[in-house]
Amino acid sequence: MATAATMRDRFAGQLVIDETLRRQLGVAPRTSVQRFFGSCPLSDDARPWYLGAVGEIAVGDILERLPEGWSARHALPVRTKESDIDHVVVGPGGVFTINTKHHAGKSIWVAGRTMLVDGQRQQYIRNAEGESARLARLLGERMPHHVPVHPLIVVVDPKRIMVKVRPERVRVLNSHEVRRWLKQQPETLSSDAVSDLLTVIDDPTLWRATDTGDPAEARRQFAELHDQVRAARCRRRLWAFAGMAALLALAIGALAQLPTLFPLVFGALAG
Repeated sequence: MATAATMRDRFAGQLVIDETLRRQLGVAPRTSVQRFFGSCPLSDDARPWYLGAVGEIAVGDILERLPEGWSARHALPVRTKESDIDHVVVGPGGVFTINTKHHAGKSIWVAGRTMLVDGQRQQYIRNAEGESARLARLLGERMPHHVPVHPLIVVVDPKRIMVKVRPERVRVLNSHEVRRWLKQQPETLSSDAVSDLLTVIDDPTLWRATDTGDPAEARRQFAELHDQVRAARCRRRLWAFAGMAALLALAIGALAQLPTLFPLVFGALAG
């Protein structure tokens, strides 16, 4: 087992990409007929991990566009093999853990420690609090003073986020607003403090050891799988559009025949 030379070498979605590819192992390649009709290449087991990876990559791209003075780290491994902190952001506004959730097109409802996704209760608030507390403990072991760590939940492309009662510690944000929100936070850390914190966070010995494998190859394989998923989705949409167009053509054809059918119907009734 080994870790990356520095945690800044890890990329957004690294753990979930590795798990997606692992769960795709042994999945039979699609037949030509399946590809023609747009069958999805993902196994049911790999699908949630794939969606998680897509969400983390999207948020990672957003965080990499933060202004000078801010830095982001990704997929920091904690506890068990399948656990990580999706993103850690350090800058003038403080230290933040980000738990990314990919719920495109879904309605999010928040009231205190309760969070619903399309009406289904999730434990996201509790998990986000646990991640920030864990990082605070790790930093407390290395830093000469206590460092507050603020938990965020960032939802990728939701239909809406309705916050009835704001959670006491966790902030729930749309992925499109997280960068602006971070930039608006009041300055609490000097540039030297940010540098010191990043030195600690980048130290691999702070984190669970991981088998890094070949990160470049994992990214290549995931990019190829991602292209296949998107191509299959486009093909399914084309087939759906073709089906609707065919039904519309049949309806128009039936309407065109009505003038010739009326005399026959009326003649039959009169007879």
